[in-house]
Amino acid sequence: MQPDFSVFWGWFPRSFFLAIILSSCSLLNKDDKSNDSASIYLQLGVRYMDLGKLEIAKENLLLAQEKDPSNPQVHNAFAFLYEKINDYAQAKEQYEMALELSPQDWSVQNNFGRFLCDRGEYKQGMALLIQASSTQLNDRQWVALTNAGRCQLAMGQKQSAASYFKQALISNNAYAPALLEMQKLSYQNSDYLAAKDYLQRYLKVATHTSGTLWFGMQTEVALGNVDLAKEYQKILVEKFPLSEEAKYIVGK
Repeated sequence: MQPDFSVFWGWFPRSFFLAIILSSCSLLNKDDKSNDSASIYLQLGVRYMDLGKLEIAKENLLLAQEKDPSNPQVHNAFAFLYEKINDYAQAKEQYEMALELSPQDWSVQNNFGRFLCDRGEYKQGMALLIQASSTQLNDRQWVALTNAGRCQLAMGQKQSAASYFKQALISNNAYAPALLEMQKLSYQNSDYLAAKDYLQRYLKVATHTSGTLWFGMQTEVALGNVDLAKEYQKILVEKFPLSEEAKYIVGK
């Protein structure tokens, strides 16, 4: 029996959530000079987080907070920073503050909902993700929908999860994370042609991961395409030698 490596796929690349925070920065009141400077420090903090320079990121976020202590996006970004250093208690506290300051902010709802689902608090997490995906103010509804799908997966609800992923792809048919999940689910449901199609769509907008190669390899084996399966295996071992999938192949 082949192992299921879906657990190693995790959530989205963090940089995408940073982009969501940045997009919300544009909603700040530009007529207020303190808010304007807070926005600058906030954007710097987020950019430094994306670069992995967490200390400098924190310094800029503190300056943003000093300029505008009631800015929900500053707390949203701080929560994200605490997530990156695995301080989940502080992260939750910051998300709660952001949500209290701006209950209808879809970026806060999305990030906090994903965070709660990650921690096993599925009911509250799903409620926030549904809010984030249904508001007309959210111009990236596919992100919250995909998060909701992954939350459903964590709850063991594959059929419901697939429904959310498909809704996400209706909103954005080239959204790589949703395509990844549908590739995996299609393979697990023995719908190999669909799994192959989702992978091909994914590769038009993104590059291979160890997960796409693993499920691609298994899919081609199931379809009888031995040569292509071997090609995927070769790429997997060469490009991702430290991945759990490659270790399994080498250790066989």
